[in-house]
Amino acid sequence: MTVRVARPAARIILLDPADRVLLFRFDPPDRPPFWCTPGGAVDLGESYEDAARRELLEETGFVAEPGPQIARRMADFITIEGVPVTADERYFLVRTPPGADPEAINTAGHTELERSVMRSWRWFDRATLAALDEAFFPEDLADMLPPPRN
Repeated sequence: MTVRVARPAARIILLDPADRVLLFRFDPPDRPPFWCTPGGAVDLGESYEDAARRELLEETGFVAEPGPQIARRMADFITIEGVPVTADERYFLVRTPPGADPEAINTAGHTELERSVMRSWRWFDRATLAALDEAFFPEDLADMLPPPRN
């Protein structure tokens, strides 16, 4: 039996003005590449909202309020570091700040590990996401997206 570590995590569904969602591509050495929303583990003493705010800044350079929690998922997986976890993931809907350039993702706040495996990022509209031939997480991301704004 695998012993799993509890891992509270804040994940961000970041939308640009065109309603595209941001995903980072992970290229770990021990498994196929996959795409994932920004976010990560909640630090000790931190709320999910505070973690979402911090992760957004660290991973994208954007400063924005996390918005409402729109979903919660429990997921078992092995982290990039090789730790089996049961993640309690809370998803927050965030739009890029007014006037921000969505193409100006600032990854300067990435950790050394993130820099080694998160080698690219991309904005996906619904059609491009549906046609993606690599795994992405959460797998039901398209169902979590709000209706497009007109």
